[in-house]
Amino acid sequence: MGINTFSDEYTSPFPPARIFKASIIDSHNLIPKLMPQAIKSIEFIQGNGGTGSIKQINFAGDSNFNSVKYHIDELDEGTLTYKYTLIEGEALIDKLEKITYDVKFEPTPEGGSISKVTSKYYTKGGFELKEDDIKAGKTKVLAMYKAVEAYLLKNPDAYV
Repeated sequence: MGINTFSDEYTSPFPPARIFKASIIDSHNLIPKLMPQAIKSIEFIQGNGGTGSIKQINFAGDSNFNSVKYHIDELDEGTLTYKYTLIEGEALIDKLEKITYDVKFEPTPEGGSISKVTSKYYTKGGFELKEDDIKAGKTKVLAMYKAVEAYLLKNPDAYV
């Protein structure tokens, strides 16, 4: 088994606690409303959304995937960290054992935030994953962040 690690940073003009609440804590309610063309629903298969919960994302009809399941390894509103593991779904393909994500929101001097994301892809056999192989997923995550930002801009009292 090999491990391929990728790191990304996304900046936002919104404070970290606000973007964390909207994009992580309430994602099961907000994201399907903002992106119905991509996400049909997000539901908890086990738990209530905290550490140890299992979340299923059901994609809209034109997606390459039907659904994925994540195990929430850590959710900490105090430190604004979110760690989860993709445990089931077509995104794992037959060459991946699992994918883990470590997300941390930090403040910027300007009052916005930086979202730091580390993804670890645990591959089977001698399979080597390249950054180009995960580019589509990164693009979709960025689109989700932009949709949340647009919502927060239009709704200044939301998630404060």
